[in-house]
Amino acid sequence: MIIVNLNIRGLEGGIKAKYLKHLIAKEGADFVCIQEIKVIEFSDRRCFDLWGDSKVGWVHNEGVNRVRSTLSMWHKEAFIYSSHVIGRGFIAVVGLHSKSNCLCVIVNVYVVGSLSDKASMWDALSAIRNSHQNEVWCYCGDFNVVRCVEERKGVRGYSSQKKEIKDFNEFIFKNLMVDLPIVGKKFTWYKSDGSAKSRLDTILVSEEWLQVWPMSKQYVQPREVSDHCAIVVKSWAKD
Repeated sequence: MIIVNLNIRGLEGGIKAKYLKHLIAKEGADFVCIQEIKVIEFSDRRCFDLWGDSKVGWVHNEGVNRVRSTLSMWHKEAFIYSSHVIGRGFIAVVGLHSKSNCLCVIVNVYVVGSLSDKASMWDALSAIRNSHQNEVWCYCGDFNVVRCVEERKGVRGYSSQKKEIKDFNEFIFKNLMVDLPIVGKKFTWYKSDGSAKSRLDTILVSEEWLQVWPMSKQYVQPREVSDHCAIVVKSWAKD
């Protein structure tokens, strides 16, 4: 399974669409998770243009006033759609990966808000996980939180926010998820002047996912069209 993930910070401009189309084609993506697209309405034609192919399925979560907006897309020959759930800040899509004949749940996540907002998100994502016990799982997205203080540089006072880090790690452990090994850059978000950087974008998979794709890693791409780096999930063993 090859997944492309990016917080694109607005998908209105042609340069960003061109970059995304190139990345999808270069990696041979099966599934794409985009956060913060800031577009209220989407269409088949627009998704076809982004992918460069008409055999594309998609689900759009417009968020509230374009905040928390997300878009999940997949190639219909690679991923056979079954159902989806849209919640505040996420899209969970259930489907069959054709090549492996594996039933998957891929959750496109965009977490924003206060500590209590994030706690509500962890509860919602955990509830969905509990309702689908027979599938393999992948959470992709901008979680807006790090797993340890070393994953954030140049942000004043962040070391005091231990509760946020603790809650995120507890969510991961509670749901038996694995933070995939990183290849490339250590950080995924950079302030424009380079004075601050964090690892806000993360790919989490279930242990069962690794049984199907045992060499899965998250490959952090160079930062080009957003203050976030795109991430490509792939396993050299089977992809």
